[in-house]
Amino acid sequence: MNSFITLMYHEIIKREDFTPTINEGICVSDGYEDKLPTSLFCFLDEFEKQMRYLHEQGYTTLTLQQVKDFYYSGKSLPEKAVLLTFDDLFKSVYIYAYPILKKYGFHAVGFVVKDWLFSQPQEYKIEKSVTMSFEEVEKISDVFEFANHTASLHKRRKECTEVQAVDKEILYKDLMECETLVNTKGVFAYPFGGYNEQVIENLKAWGYLLGFTTEEGKNTVDTDTMKLHRYGVFINYDINKFMDIFQ
Repeated sequence: MNSFITLMYHEIIKREDFTPTINEGICVSDGYEDKLPTSLFCFLDEFEKQMRYLHEQGYTTLTLQQVKDFYYSGKSLPEKAVLLTFDDLFKSVYIYAYPILKKYGFHAVGFVVKDWLFSQPQEYKIEKSVTMSFEEVEKISDVFEFANHTASLHKRRKECTEVQAVDKEILYKDLMECETLVNTKGVFAYPFGGYNEQVIENLKAWGYLLGFTTEEGKNTVDTDTMKLHRYGVFINYDINKFMDIFQ
């Protein structure tokens, strides 16, 4: 097979716990303040249906090594291939997504912001997007592999992202710090989907093989490996909308 779909998740939440104004912002170890857009939540009951659909349809959940081998070693992929990615590693993924993924024998990728992880587990709150602890990351490592989402540069600026704005040396130091934590090297997800050609040029020079955007589309053998597509799975997606991604 010469293509695969990548799905992007952030927060999983119970339908009964959610209102459009429930989220007051993120709660992360380094104190950075931001707010997860409402659209980036996914209802738990829908997530369960989505994973059941993938299981019943015979989809194989890919590893990043399989994606590297597809692009750099000419290896083919399973006929029905999907890459499951979870950005930022919020605690809801530990509580809700992990057991479902484990039940179906699925593999997933966690894009880690190293300095957002807590040294001690924090209480889950529906009012805040609380990130995991290092201990919780370790506990889900039988299902998840982890790749780079920066150490501390997951920040917005007025016109762009921090990754796009900082000096090359600062970016390099930050990424190498995150690389000391993650177990899959040379893979990067652009924070907020923001990148430019200079960032890509730097990443390539530093040995990165895969870069993930937030731009929708199927990934084929011809897709730029530093501009890989991901379908965000959003809060307004019912199972039919989800299935449309795979048509």
